[in-house]
Amino acid sequence: MALPLEGLTVVAVEQAVAAPFCSSRLADAGARVIKIERPEGDFARGYDAFAKGQSSYFVWLNRGKDSVVIDLASDEGRKQMEALIAGADVLLQNLKPRAMDRLGFARERLRRDYPGLIICTISGYGDDGPYADRKAYDLLIQAESGLASITGGPESASRVGMSIVDVATGATAHAAILEALIGRSVSGQGADIRISMFDVMADWLTVPLLAAEAGHSPKRIGLAHPSIAPYGVFRSRDGKDILISIQNEREWKKLCAEVMAQPALPDDPRLANMVARVKNRDFTDKIVGDAFAALTRDALLDRLAKADIAFAEVNTMDDLSRHPHLRRITVDSPNGPVSYPAPAAIVIGDDRAYGAIPAIGQHGAIPPERKS
Repeated sequence: MALPLEGLTVVAVEQAVAAPFCSSRLADAGARVIKIERPEGDFARGYDAFAKGQSSYFVWLNRGKDSVVIDLASDEGRKQMEALIAGADVLLQNLKPRAMDRLGFARERLRRDYPGLIICTISGYGDDGPYADRKAYDLLIQAESGLASITGGPESASRVGMSIVDVATGATAHAAILEALIGRSVSGQGADIRISMFDVMADWLTVPLLAAEAGHSPKRIGLAHPSIAPYGVFRSRDGKDILISIQNEREWKKLCAEVMAQPALPDDPRLANMVARVKNRDFTDKIVGDAFAALTRDALLDRLAKADIAFAEVNTMDDLSRHPHLRRITVDSPNGPVSYPAPAAIVIGDDRAYGAIPAIGQHGAIPPERKS
């Protein structure tokens, strides 16, 4: 069965996480992704050595790509790059602002010379504005956008524990490129897509931003919810943390009656509805916390499941590694097969095989035609 992007060629002048996340998904769907690397390789190859002595980031985000080393500072390298672009459907890049322009690959010129080409440029702050020339990395944007200010507990702002800005930006670029490919199938015209990490995160922060502009700046409350109670972590008698979410009054009554064995609690005016419970959050949480502390983890999980209450255990990465719902794929790499979480989308009837992780320059300067 043919994959949906088979026959398409993507030239990716990429590094780190955001653009490689996007192009890895295009490769998964059958596109030929030609990854342009410096002689020393994408610097993400050196981030760590957790995947059989290789970078976990690189192994995760570069499966199924051709690695081609090109010195874009040389005349010969630029000629090679031009030849690749001339045969490409998509050009994806996340170099420093205007770096490609200075190398002779201005987007306006490429759009004129290759009208069917879809160009996607990822930057920190976009092409214009006072911060356009700033360096931008995931954690910097977490701080600058305000995300860190609403993450963590009351004691301090905190980083989200994975590269949320990079992944969000890569996913946004992926969606935009797919839209452009659909548009090109109708109009025959390519596109010039520009995506900034700051814009992506600002978009994702719309709800807390509107709350702040309405005079209700979100407070850092750890694993709790600013407008729902009880919605947080409570500890069992044997020391296991369980997160519950009560979304409506029916669930609150079931929690009180079937889990905590206190069916009269909803009659207390301090607990009578969501607004009251949020206003009296400390009292609400103490009532629930005391009830949970009287029961073991197994007893609580059994009662919560039978009452159809939404809950989760507060797991570690070790727990995720053993989780019964974790799906995995195995990909080949220069140091042997590596197993890690599967892409989230499941397409029924499409049993995909995932390409290998390339060594630096494995496919030369101009890669040979890939064999089916």
